[in-house]
Amino acid sequence: MSIGRDGIAGLILLAISLFLLVKSFQLPSLPIVPVGPGFYPAIVLSLMATASALLVLQDLLKRRAPAGAVAAPRRNYRRVLIAFAIVGAYVVLLPLLGFRVATALFVGALQAALDRPRTVRQWVVLAAIAFGTAVVSYFVFERYLLVLLPRGAWTGF
Repeated sequence: MSIGRDGIAGLILLAISLFLLVKSFQLPSLPIVPVGPGFYPAIVLSLMATASALLVLQDLLKRRAPAGAVAAPRRNYRRVLIAFAIVGAYVVLLPLLGFRVATALFVGALQAALDRPRTVRQWVVLAAIAFGTAVVSYFVFERYLLVLLPRGAWTGF
């Protein structure tokens, strides 16, 4: 059984994430702070290792499937360019509108660009997810982790 490009990329990322995960456990712990400096990197690296392993597994299972069983997905370069433009607009608007407003707009615009809602209910769900993402990430980062998020020059918050 051969391994494809996705499998090779997954193996490389798995090796890197496992190496860095071991290093994150070797960071010195601080007696004053209950959560050490390696805590959050360990979480991210564990997720990266899991995703990499799943990529390798997916590649191996794809190679085992009979030829022609799954059609290749249609490429949509226009959608990719739109997504890059939305990310660029987010970067530009973040210092002007502030984290909360810019993030809600970013999440909503990206969702709409990737899969445009067709009913009022879908638009309401999109708005709720965009608003909820901004609120939850604000409370996690600004209130819980005490990370100062950008304030908007135009909005003040």
